[in-house]
Amino acid sequence: MKRITDYDVVICGAGHAGVEAAYILNHYNIKTSLVTIDASSVGRMSCNPAIGGLAKGQIVKEIDLLGGIMPQATDYSALQYKMLNKSKGKSVWSPRAQVDKRVYESFITNTVSQLEDVTLIEGEVVSVDIAGSKLKSVLLRDGSKIMCRAAILTCGTFLNGLIHVGQKKIRAGRMGESAAEGITESLKSYGFKSGRLKTGTPPRLEASSVRWENMSIAAGDDDPIPFSYNTTKFSPKNIACHTVYTSQECKKIIEDNLETSPMFSGDVGGVGPRYCPSIEDKIFRFKDHDTHMLYLEPEWYKSNQIYVNGFSTSLPEYIQIKALRSIDGLENVKLLRPGYAVEYDFLLPSQLKSTLETKDISGLFFAGQINGTSGYEEAAAQGLMAGINAKNHIQEREGFTLGRDEAYIGVMIDDLITKDTDEPYRMFTSRAEYRILLRFSNTHTRLFSKSKKERLLKNKVQDNIQSVCDRHKEHKKLLDKKLEPGIINPILTSVSEKEISTKKTIREILKRPNVSIDMISDQMKINDNEDGLRHHHNELMIELEAEVKYEGYIKRQERHISKILKNETIKIPKGFNYTTIKSISNEGRDKLSTIKPETLGQAMRISGITPADISILSVMINR
Repeated sequence: MKRITDYDVVICGAGHAGVEAAYILNHYNIKTSLVTIDASSVGRMSCNPAIGGLAKGQIVKEIDLLGGIMPQATDYSALQYKMLNKSKGKSVWSPRAQVDKRVYESFITNTVSQLEDVTLIEGEVVSVDIAGSKLKSVLLRDGSKIMCRAAILTCGTFLNGLIHVGQKKIRAGRMGESAAEGITESLKSYGFKSGRLKTGTPPRLEASSVRWENMSIAAGDDDPIPFSYNTTKFSPKNIACHTVYTSQECKKIIEDNLETSPMFSGDVGGVGPRYCPSIEDKIFRFKDHDTHMLYLEPEWYKSNQIYVNGFSTSLPEYIQIKALRSIDGLENVKLLRPGYAVEYDFLLPSQLKSTLETKDISGLFFAGQINGTSGYEEAAAQGLMAGINAKNHIQEREGFTLGRDEAYIGVMIDDLITKDTDEPYRMFTSRAEYRILLRFSNTHTRLFSKSKKERLLKNKVQDNIQSVCDRHKEHKKLLDKKLEPGIINPILTSVSEKEISTKKTIREILKRPNVSIDMISDQMKINDNEDGLRHHHNELMIELEAEVKYEGYIKRQERHISKILKNETIKIPKGFNYTTIKSISNEGRDKLSTIKPETLGQAMRISGITPADISILSVMINR
C-alpha cells in the first residue's frame, strides 16, 4: 500500500454530480477529496452542448436555489437561450441554454481549482472498505487508501463502460477515456444489486463541410432570463442553431443496415432510453415517418465541430457517413467523430434512502448515472443533494430531502427509490403530478426558506433572492388595483374579450383567457430596472400571471397535498418484517422487502403495491 490519507468525504468522479457535491461541501468547509481518472476532464460536457430543457430547466433553477454551480456556469458560457413549451401553459414552460462547451468546462475547472477545502486527486477508485455496516475507506488502483467518514460515488457511464461503433468494441467510459473497473464487483461483494444500461451519442461534423444555406435557422430568445440569481452582469450571445430533415434515401440506407447496429440488433446488453431513441430505432419504430428533424448545434463559439442532435447512433462509421451525406446540405460533410453507444453498470436506486445514502451501508452515497439516470441536470442535482447529506451525515444532523410537491428534484429522487428502473431515467414534466406548483418562475418561493434553513447560499446570493421575493410581494399587491373601463376596454376588444362597464381589478382582468400581463403592465406601473432585479423582471411577470390564471388549480392541488401529507410522515420501522404479513399480496411483500420504504408515502408509490396492501400495512405500523 502506497499511502493512507484522511478526509471527511471522498467523491469518486468529477463529472456534473461530483462537481456539485464538491462545491457544496466546500461551502460548508468540509475536508473533501475529489478523485477522477482524468484531471483535465472535470465537469466535462460529454454529450450535447446544452443545459436545461423540458423539466430539466426547472431542475437547473432548483440547483441554483440550493447553492449549486451549474446555473452560474451556464449563464457564463451561454450561446443561446430558448424558452420551451411556450405553446402550452406557463406552468410547464422550461428554459434551455445552448452553451459553449469549452467556456463551460473552463469555468467549472477554475472554480474547482479554487475550492480551499477540496483536493483534486488524479486516480481511480476500485473498491470500498466497509466494516459492519459502516463505510471506512476507499481504495485506489495504485494501492493508495483514503480514510473517510463518507463517500459519494458519481461514476457516470464509466462503470465497466463498453463503447460500440458497429461491430467495433472499446472498453471506455467515454470516447478516448478509460472505463472504471472494480467498483461494481466491490459493491456486489457487499450485497448490492447492479444492472446494465446503455445510451448513445450522435456524430460530430466539420462545420466548414456543411452547406448552411440549405438549413433552416433556429434562433434563440431576444430577451432571455438567466438561470442563476448570482448572475448580475448578463448580456448573452444569441448564436443561431440550424435544423434540417433526414431524407427518404437516408431512411432506406439505415433500414438496409439495421443489423449492423449493435444498439438496435441486441448486441448491446444494456437497456436503452425509450424517450431518446437512436436514429435506427426511429426508422424502425416510426415506419410511417419518411423524415426526422435534426438540430445542428455548435459545440462552442465559432466552433468547427457540430453536434447533430437527433442522430444518436451506433451504426458503423462508413454507414453513418453514407446516411448523413444523403441529407440536403450534408452531401459533402466530413465526420470529426462517429456516433457511438456506451454500455455501463448502474446500481439499483431502490437500495437508497431519500437522502441518496445507501440503506444498508452508513456513509455511502450514490449520485448521477450510477443510479440509472441520464442527463447533466439530473446528475448535478443528485450530486448536490448527496453532498448536502454527506455533510449532514458526518455532522450527525437530520437528512435534507425535498417532497414531490416541492421540487422536480424531489420527484426524481422519489421515483428512483420507489419505482423500477427498466431504462435510463430522464426527468419530464409529465412525471410530476404537482407540476402546476413546480413552475420554473416560482423556484424562489418554493425553495428559499428551505435553503436558508440549511444555510446553502452565500450571503450575497441570499440577499439577491430576498430582493426578488420582496419585489414579487409588491407586484402581487398591484393586482388589486382597479382599472377604468375607458382604459382597459380597447385592450379587451383587441383580443376579442368582452368589454367591462364598471371598474375591475387587474386580477379580474388578467383571469381573462386572451389577456396577458404584457398587455396591462403599463397600468401596473412596474419598473424593475435596478441592478439585481432587471434580468429577472420577465420571470416575475410570468410568475405573476401564472399565479392568477392557475389560481383554482393551485388551490385544488394544495388541498390534495394536505390530505395525503400525513402518509409521508408516517415512518416505517427499520428492519420491518413484511414476510409476516400474510394478508398482503405476494408481489406486495416481495416489493416491500426489496425496496424497504422509509415512509408509508414511499410505500404507496411502489409499483405493484395496491391500496389494500397499504391499508393493511398502515394498521400493522400503528400496532
